[in-house]
Amino acid sequence: MSTIGILGGGQLARMLAIAGAPLGHRFLVVDSAEDACAAQVAPLMRADWRDFEALRKFAEQIDVATFDFENVPSETAEWLTAHTRVFPNPAALAVAQDRLVEKTLFGEIGLDTPVFAAVDSLADLRAAVDRTGLPAVLKTRRLGYDGKGQSILRQHSDIEAAWAALGGVPLILEAFVPFESEMSVIAVRSRSGEFRHYPLTRNWHRDGILSASLAPVLVDEDMERRAVARARALAERLDYVGVFALELFAWGDRLLGNEMAPRVHNSGHWTIEGTACSQFENHVRAVLGLPLGDTQAQGCSAMLNWIGELPDATPVLAEARAHWHDYGKSSRPGRKVGHATLCAASAAELIERLQRVGRALDREDHVAPVIAALEERG
Repeated sequence: MSTIGILGGGQLARMLAIAGAPLGHRFLVVDSAEDACAAQVAPLMRADWRDFEALRKFAEQIDVATFDFENVPSETAEWLTAHTRVFPNPAALAVAQDRLVEKTLFGEIGLDTPVFAAVDSLADLRAAVDRTGLPAVLKTRRLGYDGKGQSILRQHSDIEAAWAALGGVPLILEAFVPFESEMSVIAVRSRSGEFRHYPLTRNWHRDGILSASLAPVLVDEDMERRAVARARALAERLDYVGVFALELFAWGDRLLGNEMAPRVHNSGHWTIEGTACSQFENHVRAVLGLPLGDTQAQGCSAMLNWIGELPDATPVLAEARAHWHDYGKSSRPGRKVGHATLCAASAAELIERLQRVGRALDREDHVAPVIAALEERG
């Protein structure tokens, strides 16, 4: 029996612990939040990321450390490597923490990106706009997620307001891409270098937060091959161990790299019920040096994210092969509080289930893009 330490006590840590328990492993979570939802399923050590005395006690009780949150300070991750095994490694974590470094690495492994430029001053921003054109998106290089730390520039008169809102920290300006769809590759690499990937997942966002995911995606075989090849190249370049997500924009026959998440990912939640071995179990297997599990899809699956507050679970639970996940969080605008996954043997069957759930919850707009994508498959 091994004990896995998780830095971060949110729903991802919670689901890692739930997935690892049947394999006989224990978990210890460290987080500064009193209400960390992972504490409902695993012991919690309350500590700040830079409380190294507390982290020393944490390291003494575990066999390996991992993360459910990529913005753990780099010095914390580096410190831990001297006291226990850490997966993914701090270098991989550091790449994902800086959008400029991340985009530069994407180019080095042959993955196209939107045109981008570093921005450290108002003059830099004006010069960057000349390079990227408008519209464009100004983002903080670090710490922004779920739509936070971003400002859209649609015309030149937006430049000063965007700088006033975000200036003072390192920024990156990215050309706006009129993409046709957003997709992600959820992949896993073991300590021995074994690599596996789940089927491509199509994603929809609202206000910068994932709203729904569908898998597998029906795309050109060459596009999926290229997406997986870039994910593998990224994992090997970083000597990555564990599950990660590579988020992509599809634009015609082009794939553009958006960002990498060095952890289990929201768009991979469907794998809990939609595959034989979920992203969470495979992450546990990878960091412990165990053989990786089967990543093939079992039919098709749609994941619906619940943001702010949970709807009534009854209409979902009334459906065959429907699965409800309550994260045990209090309601709050913009907060991920749960999700549901609907699985089916065919696209037609999944459409019917989504339609019934959408009507019953008065959320037809939530399920509409997923249904449209399924109808395109025929």
